[in-house]
Amino acid sequence: MASRESKAPRIGFISLGCPKATTDSERIITRLSSEGYDITGSYDDADLVVVNTCGFIGAAVEESLDAIGEALAENGKVIVTGCLGARAGVVLDTHPNVLAVTGPHADGEVLEAVHRHLPRPHDPFADLVPPQGVRLTPPHYAYLKISEGCNHDCTFCIIPALRGPLVSRPLHEVMREAEALVDAGVREILVVSQDTSAYGVDIGYRTGFWDGRPLKTRLLELARALGSLGVWIRLHYLYPYPSIDGVVELMAEGRILPYLDAPLQHASPRILQAMRRPANAENALERIRRWRSICPDITIRSTFITGFPGETEEDFQHLLRFLEEARLDRVGAFAYSPVDGAAANALPGALPEDVREERRERLMDVQEDISTQCLEARIGCEMTVLVDEADEGEGVLARSPGDAPEIDGVVVISGDEGLEPGDFVRVRIVDCDVHDLYAERLDDNVSRKRHE
Repeated sequence: MASRESKAPRIGFISLGCPKATTDSERIITRLSSEGYDITGSYDDADLVVVNTCGFIGAAVEESLDAIGEALAENGKVIVTGCLGARAGVVLDTHPNVLAVTGPHADGEVLEAVHRHLPRPHDPFADLVPPQGVRLTPPHYAYLKISEGCNHDCTFCIIPALRGPLVSRPLHEVMREAEALVDAGVREILVVSQDTSAYGVDIGYRTGFWDGRPLKTRLLELARALGSLGVWIRLHYLYPYPSIDGVVELMAEGRILPYLDAPLQHASPRILQAMRRPANAENALERIRRWRSICPDITIRSTFITGFPGETEEDFQHLLRFLEEARLDRVGAFAYSPVDGAAANALPGALPEDVREERRERLMDVQEDISTQCLEARIGCEMTVLVDEADEGEGVLARSPGDAPEIDGVVVISGDEGLEPGDFVRVRIVDCDVHDLYAERLDDNVSRKRHE
């Protein structure tokens, strides 16, 4: 019978400062112990050392810096937290070789640093769930929620009443989950929230810590960090604010997928105002032109509501003209449907259901031609695609950087063998229909999942 005995990772701990710092140390030690780490008082048998610092007065700063220096000299692997950690520059100027620096009340960031530099081996006999958690998606892609709730008061929506105001997840926590997904073999991470562009606004873009360095809790910094993980990163549900230009620049650099999902909902200024849409004063066409000038290969998808209360035929024609000019790659449309508790129910000018639906059909007829032309423009292009399904004799279904799972089209690689879900492969687009692309494989080189 195979032995299950293994040496638990050991962590040395130095706690300086006031009783509040002591309680922080207790929380960190409690969480480490609950995860199976051993805490030791000796440098010699510690795999790394955590130093909880004080930074209140000059003498305390010196004591903390000395403690960090001693731990580095005796052990070599040191994570710094506590009050002095809030002044990361002071620590790093004196001790640039520390593994990570976090601020006070940062037990989550400390655990993230420990997991990175001293991961506890997964025990399939004892652990109830795998490190990446239990997921409902296929093994090669996963959704990553970065916030909960919403601060907007769109009149057709009751999400804030159901889920509350915006609450952004700590950056270190998001990145730790993303790393666990990548370690489990995920090839594409799809970032979702109710308002992805607002990430961090509820906490004033507070500085977090990841990979031993401070990062603002803001979408641009998060997208850049996610883009360093070596997998596809796809962003959903962004509003057309000027701040998104920086994210599009990351797309142009190849750090994240050139794919932008912006639910615009309408184009008529009057209807947008009645909807109380965020960014309703923004010139969406100008933003779209700007995005395309930054990243010509960008795929833009959006959703729209037809038949909103008070929508006139003139408002609807305004929306159709917008679509003709914007030439969005992917569009979804919904006929307005009253939702219990939504403010829009009290607006005058409610339209009959058949009018709402007829306008939705007209919109989709216009957009169908535009989407087809966008796909036709890709014929002859070479690209990397991600395989979703591969059944011998049935061909291969994959997705391009411009295709999100379940909502966009697919890339059909006819009759190709030897491919598996999660493979990246280079193809040339040879044909298209209204929704999908058809491709031929360019070579036998395949980037395969690291984990099966």
